[in-house]
Amino acid sequence: MNILTGTPLLPTYARFPVTFVDGEGSWLIADDGQRYLDLVAGIAVVSLGHCHPAPLEAAKEQLERLWHVSNLYSTEPMENLARRLSDRFGGAHAFFCNSGTESIEAAIKWARKSTGKTELVALHGSFHGRTTGALAITGQHAKQAPFMPLLPGVRFATPETLAEAVGPETAAIFLEPIQGEGGVHPLSAETLEEARALADEFGAMLVFDEVQTGVGRTGSFFAWERHGVKPDAVTLAKGLANGLPIGALLVSDSAPTGFVPGDHASTFGGNPVACAAACAVLDTIDDELLAHVESISEKFAAEIPNVRGAGLLLAVELGHPAGPVAHAALDQNLLVGTAGETALRLTPALTLSHDEAELAIERLRDVLEGHT
Repeated sequence: MNILTGTPLLPTYARFPVTFVDGEGSWLIADDGQRYLDLVAGIAVVSLGHCHPAPLEAAKEQLERLWHVSNLYSTEPMENLARRLSDRFGGAHAFFCNSGTESIEAAIKWARKSTGKTELVALHGSFHGRTTGALAITGQHAKQAPFMPLLPGVRFATPETLAEAVGPETAAIFLEPIQGEGGVHPLSAETLEEARALADEFGAMLVFDEVQTGVGRTGSFFAWERHGVKPDAVTLAKGLANGLPIGALLVSDSAPTGFVPGDHASTFGGNPVACAAACAVLDTIDDELLAHVESISEKFAAEIPNVRGAGLLLAVELGHPAGPVAHAALDQNLLVGTAGETALRLTPALTLSHDEAELAIERLRDVLEGHT
């Protein structure tokens, strides 16, 4: 029995004391009827808002036709999603799975198979997932320590020491364009450019983990587009299907294919319902919505102090523990997350309106004033 909730759940999460039963747009409704303005969006997952009509209708229509056939066969939603993602990337092949950490596991295997090398390079402070391979390249000792030993051959660097970590045996460099879980720290254009040059020099694959930054979250469809540094592969998940489980590894047409049948698999990967919803998400994220993301981002940056990030992946640096502030926000019917020890994380729906942003800023100011 989970002593925190009184329900038979393993205690893997320290949940907030609220249970939600309904959601619409940027609002969630608890079992006691109270409404909460949601600046978490399922941790950057419900990118178009709760129950957005486009993915909702696409998923409902697909549910009435076909749920699952496995990857022994193809389906129209999976093929359509692969084409849409390829077009957005500028030419890529997709492997579909069910989560961000699975997409990272696929990327690790692909990079090793493609290069014939085994060493991996990642950054201190990074977060790539909690399965053993993804955890091995997560540069946060506290998350790794209870589960050692992990996958060998991983080197960690800072942006300043990246060149010292990459060498002839490097299979891949894994980078988050903006470190999300580690505190919402954007990497500079110079760091991304250096990583691209190092990968080219040593025959390594450059993989951008865009599980959190992708699908419009930063104001461009991929975060790498903001700096024009194109990777060999990119991982996606979170906002791709607006809350339905999905992950993807995209491999550039210019990179080695690597895999052959039997090298990797996912029983539920490419699920028709999730893929149908994801196609609707991609059709909805257009230039107008991306411009709206930038506009709302500028509003938060102008009216809340100590904001960093890009688009609607933002952090408010507090300089003291963020957990109590997030709980205080809950008391104001405002949902915010945390990133690292001392920052609030704001990842609202990309559709958050200007009026809702003003209300969120007003409530957040009240909370911050009480926790200076």
